[in-house]
Amino acid sequence: MALSEQQLLAQLKQTWHQTIPLSQFMAVEPLSVSGNKFKVTAPLAPNINLHQTMFAGSIYTLMTLTGWGMVWLLQQRAQVQGDIVLAGAHIRYLAPVTEQPIAVVSCADIELAPLGRGKRVKIPLTVELFCAEKLCAQFEAKYVSLPIV
Repeated sequence: MALSEQQLLAQLKQTWHQTIPLSQFMAVEPLSVSGNKFKVTAPLAPNINLHQTMFAGSIYTLMTLTGWGMVWLLQQRAQVQGDIVLAGAHIRYLAPVTEQPIAVVSCADIELAPLGRGKRVKIPLTVELFCAEKLCAQFEAKYVSLPIV
């Protein structure tokens, strides 16, 4: 029996908090997944810097987790397993984050069947971070899902 989207998001949040303690301190929260679009947030308070804006490291972490979470969700849907790693990324900080951010990632259909055949899969993703509907950061990333042996 397939899990509902809400059950998958709850499982993803638990996975983040158990395996990446920083995500729990940051209070990272998956918001929604619809088709191939995934949204994640984190409150500003535990992620604030001396300028009263979101700390750049928190922005990077939130965007990294959003992309990682998208790959994890795709794997769950495809009923395949793989170790997901960030292979490379570039971030552009466009504006200060002064309100609760929303990180959004969309992707085309990704073929994950090679994982079942013992092959790795490369997944390029673009994550955008919005604050009050203003684009504040863009994150171009390459994730790799490695077969679990």
